[in-house]
Amino acid sequence: MIKTPWYEHYGHVPKHLEYPDITMFEMIERTAIEYPDYIAYEFMGTTATYTQLLDEIHECARGLKSIGIKEGDRVTICLPNIPQAVITFYAINLIGALSNMIHPLSSEGEIEFYLNDSHSIAAITLDAFYDKFAKIRNNTSLKYLIITSIKDKLGLAKIAGYYLAKGRKVKSIPSDAPILRWKEFLERGKKYSLDYRAINHGGDPAVILYSGGTTGLTKGILLTNLNFNALAMQTNAMGDCLVPGHSMLAIMPVFHGFGLGIGIHTILAYGCKCILIPTFNAQTFGILLKKKQPNYIAGVPTLYEALIRSEKIRGVNLSCLEGVFSGGDSLSIELKKKVDRFLIEHGATVQIREGYGTTECVTASCLTPKYIAREGSIGLPFPDTYYKIVKPNTQEEVPFGEVGEICINGPTVMVGYVGNPKETAHVLQIHPDGNTWLHTGDLGSMDEEGFIYFKQRLKRMIISSGYSIYPSQLENIIDAHEAVLMSTVIGVDDPYKIQKIKAFIVLKPNISPTNQVKESIKIHCEKNIAKYAMPYEFEYRESLPKTLVGKVAYTILEAEEREKEAKIKGNE
Repeated sequence: MIKTPWYEHYGHVPKHLEYPDITMFEMIERTAIEYPDYIAYEFMGTTATYTQLLDEIHECARGLKSIGIKEGDRVTICLPNIPQAVITFYAINLIGALSNMIHPLSSEGEIEFYLNDSHSIAAITLDAFYDKFAKIRNNTSLKYLIITSIKDKLGLAKIAGYYLAKGRKVKSIPSDAPILRWKEFLERGKKYSLDYRAINHGGDPAVILYSGGTTGLTKGILLTNLNFNALAMQTNAMGDCLVPGHSMLAIMPVFHGFGLGIGIHTILAYGCKCILIPTFNAQTFGILLKKKQPNYIAGVPTLYEALIRSEKIRGVNLSCLEGVFSGGDSLSIELKKKVDRFLIEHGATVQIREGYGTTECVTASCLTPKYIAREGSIGLPFPDTYYKIVKPNTQEEVPFGEVGEICINGPTVMVGYVGNPKETAHVLQIHPDGNTWLHTGDLGSMDEEGFIYFKQRLKRMIISSGYSIYPSQLENIIDAHEAVLMSTVIGVDDPYKIQKIKAFIVLKPNISPTNQVKESIKIHCEKNIAKYAMPYEFEYRESLPKTLVGKVAYTILEAEEREKEAKIKGNE
């Protein structure tokens, strides 16, 4: 078996780490004991020390127990990067329940799927998203719906500003709605006097995150305490830059392994400060860097592309930066060069470091070392994590330098897909060496020094602004419209988003693509497709190209779009 070689000149990264048999909450609790007065999070002018964060987690845990949440229950968190998301996440862990993390901009249909797939009996979301839950709640087993607001964690001055800017746009919730408001929920917890702390261990299931699996259909990924704690320890060792008291600009969302595992759990496990950013757009990134002066930033490549174009960042001193990380999508060689040059020009002494991973192992499992890099490489595997490259759809290893499917073995690899043993068995395979390897569905290679090179995805998956979008899901939604005969969705190259979504639609016989029909299909899609996955264009055709076996030849459509784009550029 080819195992990644490690050499002394890769810095101070150890080959192996000792992982404690504890929960995620206990990991943070240890940090709070060591750094009680350090700031754990900052949110729109509000801060909390590690001691205060622990108190908030315990208070929330009592609230959860007071409404009947038990060990092993699933609780859905549908929130942006706000303190309530962090507090609830660890409170759920403290009582031995499981957090089911979902995108707050998910459509009604997606929320219904996530709730049912996870068998969630409770959920917490923002007042702004109440309507979506209300419409599908009766189709789920949801018993409790906790509603919070951005203003629940703001000071008086900030509350007034929030209301004037955004709060007044939030619809009022009916007074008789069957919900628990955040403050009422916490008040219930104060009256709860029974034991609420579960005795759990590292190997116990703790979190469900969502990804596409090998078929492109959304799958719930079951992860343990150890998966997250190992990730934190490995990231700290491999990153070799975390300093207690220093800050991370937490802009990657908490429902994503990258945002939750790196931006929140790793940072809190090592006594750093999370600067929580609830809503984010690339245009404000420069302003945030200038104002917050964080020590660490992590994001997708499109974020860094926007950064170097930002007018707001001109002349800003970025010598504060001690770690700059890219993940979620491929960082091109040219973009890396541009970002490195940009950082130097703005006083930074570090370069951007690229990572790679999948949600099936929380997030990153590979990172460019601090002191050495290879052009085009995504780095070296984390301690205790091994990569091998095999011929696609086999367990046969290929020689160094040859392209094949990336397989991963290590302590962050998932338990499996929730309720889907067939898909789990397909991606978690026991190889002849006796170890279980995660088949990622991604193509790459390894050089003789162990550096990994990502090539492309085997799966038919679209990456847009760091989000994984699965064409088959969108096609199923579009095809559900009464006027649609069939549809195909592809990714079209985009200089900013990497890819944007385009849908090709064939209508049923005797139905013409009138403005009324088009508008009806668009409204149907807006109701059932998350904003980040909405097609930017719907093209109506009488037929779609087919393969010899009768399948839609989406690769032909992709080629047509590339040719169209090339002609446009040629005429410029």
